[in-house]
Amino acid sequence: MKILSALAACVVLTCSSARAADPPAAPSATPVRHPTVKVCNKQADARQLSGAARAAFVKDCRAGKSS
Repeated sequence: MKILSALAACVVLTCSSARAADPPAAPSATPVRHPTVKVCNKQADARQLSGAARAAFVKDCRAGKSS
């Protein structure tokens, strides 16, 4: 009878510890936010870009490649 009680106690403890396991942690880093088209257009205006150069700059700016 003692063996059965000890076995039951082990099963209960094992099951409860499995449920009490910590859930996976959420990522702490915030996602990178790239500039909006409006911000990139303002930067292109400040650099006085036009045509293909402006389009390439805005594309790179939106991708986060340009500073």
